[in-house]
Amino acid sequence: MELLLERLIDWFALPKNGLSSVFVVAFVSATLLPLGSEPAVFGFVKLNPDAFWLTVAVATAGNTLGGIVDYWMGYGAKVAVGHREGTRWFGWLARFGPKFLLLSWLPAVGDPLCALAGWLKLPFWPCVLYMAIGKFLRYTTMTAALLWVPDAWWMRLMSPFMG
Repeated sequence: MELLLERLIDWFALPKNGLSSVFVVAFVSATLLPLGSEPAVFGFVKLNPDAFWLTVAVATAGNTLGGIVDYWMGYGAKVAVGHREGTRWFGWLARFGPKFLLLSWLPAVGDPLCALAGWLKLPFWPCVLYMAIGKFLRYTTMTAALLWVPDAWWMRLMSPFMG
């Protein structure tokens, strides 16, 4: 098990595999698994500042594809389970439609929103468009903001975690 973990970490090493790692991490983090892709995106951009837009595009594509998986999981769950009464989220999402997926970038609620859109059988391509816009804006703003913070401030912030 330890060898498998070491190989997995080695495979995801950013300088070695770069954008493919960013894509996979962004994809997996958009599914219902609890994983954040921002550290991988930021780390790659920090190592390759000239690849900012390419990295944001790759992360957005991976994260949007993960959101599409969530959408189809919700759609499949609705088909398998049938109709059930929903919560307040069902009403909001049904009222605002695919535009509500601009919020798919939010931590903890964004991925379930994509699944809920599938459950409600909202139009697929508009959902994908709004997911992609929200995720692109998140990666652009968060990565740009992190790049503008001085390294000395980051070192001071991270020092308690660095032993």
